[in-house]
Amino acid sequence: MYRIGVDVGGTFTDLAAVDGEGRVVIAKCASTPRDPSEGLMEGLGLLASELGLDLPALLARTEAIVHGTTVATNALLEKKGARVGLLTTEGHRDVIEMREGLKDDRYNLRMPPPVPLVPRARRLGVRERMRFDGTVAMPLAAASLDAAIRRLETAGVDSVAICYLHSYRNPRHEIETGRAVARRLPRAYVSLSSEVLPQIKEYERVWTTVVNAYVGPALTRYLVRLAVELRARGYRGDVLIMQSHGGVAPVRESARLAAGAVLSGPAGGVAAGRYAARLLREGNLVTFDMGGTSTDIALLQRGEPQLTGEKRVGLARVALPALDIHTLGAGGGSIAWVDPGRILHVGPESAGADPGPACYAKGGTRATVTDANLVLGYLDPRNFLGGDAAHRAVAEVAQRLGTSLLAAAEGVSRVVNTNMAEGIKIVSVRRGVDPRRFALVAFGGAAGLHVTEVARLLEIRRVVVPSVAAVLSAWGMLATDLRHELVRSHISEVGSMTAPGLRRLFAQLERQGRKRLGRFDGPIRVHRSLDMRYGEQIFEIQVPLDGVELGSPALMTEIADRFHTQHEALYAYSAAGQEVVIVNARVAVVGELPVLPAQTAAASGRATVGPARRRVWLGDWIEVPVYRMDALPAGHEVKGPAVFESATTTVLVREGERVTITPHGWLDIRIG
Repeated sequence: MYRIGVDVGGTFTDLAAVDGEGRVVIAKCASTPRDPSEGLMEGLGLLASELGLDLPALLARTEAIVHGTTVATNALLEKKGARVGLLTTEGHRDVIEMREGLKDDRYNLRMPPPVPLVPRARRLGVRERMRFDGTVAMPLAAASLDAAIRRLETAGVDSVAICYLHSYRNPRHEIETGRAVARRLPRAYVSLSSEVLPQIKEYERVWTTVVNAYVGPALTRYLVRLAVELRARGYRGDVLIMQSHGGVAPVRESARLAAGAVLSGPAGGVAAGRYAARLLREGNLVTFDMGGTSTDIALLQRGEPQLTGEKRVGLARVALPALDIHTLGAGGGSIAWVDPGRILHVGPESAGADPGPACYAKGGTRATVTDANLVLGYLDPRNFLGGDAAHRAVAEVAQRLGTSLLAAAEGVSRVVNTNMAEGIKIVSVRRGVDPRRFALVAFGGAAGLHVTEVARLLEIRRVVVPSVAAVLSAWGMLATDLRHELVRSHISEVGSMTAPGLRRLFAQLERQGRKRLGRFDGPIRVHRSLDMRYGEQIFEIQVPLDGVELGSPALMTEIADRFHTQHEALYAYSAAGQEVVIVNARVAVVGELPVLPAQTAAASGRATVGPARRRVWLGDWIEVPVYRMDALPAGHEVKGPAVFESATTTVLVREGERVTITPHGWLDIRIG
């Protein structure tokens, strides 16, 4: 039986199938932005051909498909989501527009205010009021609610976000409103803030609920259509959707909490990084995922990525737990351009899948990073119609710069490398972490040609390129677990809260998480944490409670000590004499799926195929050996300069770098 991972990116759709012995078969095809399921089904067909099967036969032998999708992300970034109406407490309909009282660029006096996803005419106040402690100050007024729903019906909304004050303490009014909307607008997608994000902070809660309502209909339609297509071709297994927090969830849960999938695609790469950390026995990693459109970067410490509740996707604020991933507009398809001051820039605009880089011969004429790499000899010109179109495109950039063809191509490579090195500094140096203590794991189709130079810029000494680097996000999705993140606000000073009360709160959240797992019969892990702060602070930090015994008689003291230690680590000071406040309780309920088996390479020995030769530009034209990655046995060593090729990616190793093939057939590069 197979497990299949699918990662739909902006340029390519990547697929990886793994059998019970860990053997991996991969496929890659162009994405189809108008309907991502078309590219997905085409990719499944290619995967079946690689396995010598037809598509129905492959699907009949597949037990699970794990899918990372950009449908929710694209709907949000391209502003092509649903026509949303917002129902909120009377007098508070402008929270989403007032934001937090600050502009993104606070000193730009001419900066226009951002246009919210829900215009003011569709943001309606309803007469009701819940107090901060969950008691009713003003009952839900039926006449006010009926009038608001009528206005939304007249406005032709197809999705409704409902967010009342303090509903995280008592959701009764939201539940009643949701039922009324469902009766009057039976086809509308309904989002309740008490279900989407039941926690304090009004601005984040409204925004997240609106995002859920905005992307929910598009994601639901896509998932339903995909499930129907797979069923029609004989698939009877589970379809699991990658979530922003790094776990997976069934289709039904993903459609209900659509905002949880806005970072679905990049999360697969971090999941792969977590699994790679176990295989490499290297807990400190930086994941470097350079695809056709963008580069995604994340930091793993002790083998685990960081979670955050403060993600922005375009204009939108999404406060659901998400992997802390930094995304740059730098990929193989990033377009090189020259400004009026004759300064070279690369990206963020991308040639995408259509028309793609000039060397793809699909109509693209502007120079991209891939075109520059082809001019420098890093890519085999026989795969790109000889590379004539790439030379013409890069020559145009050279003319605008007033320099030679090779100097322009080198410039494109250096600019994009510098941009990506700065991106790694954002997730490391700016957070008090020294990247020199980390190894760099490179994946994505374009990463292999740039990763060692990026590492040199950061003085990183170890780079690892997996054998399935071009589709590692899809492969990594198969190493994830079912995961449900739950949160509830409960504001209390640590000294005032009792241990039994905290245990009851965690137990309630755990029951909800186990209920969402449904009939899952595998092992279940539970992770608990608290959002805490000092009494005078306005922002919290998340304090994991793994290893804390909830039954301990000194539970509250241990929790306070953990907070002081965490605060010291983050901000270089703590204040043991100040009162510590608990704001939110969090529980992650994880259903452990079968471990992804890892294929091992052949035993150490001679390469089965001798290297070819190719001229590449490394300050001068040099003839270097070109190795097939799948022909090298474990333990084999190669000194740079050299090129390593597979069907879907190319890796460049420079002078002073030494490559060792790992037991899993990966390139372990040591940089001198």
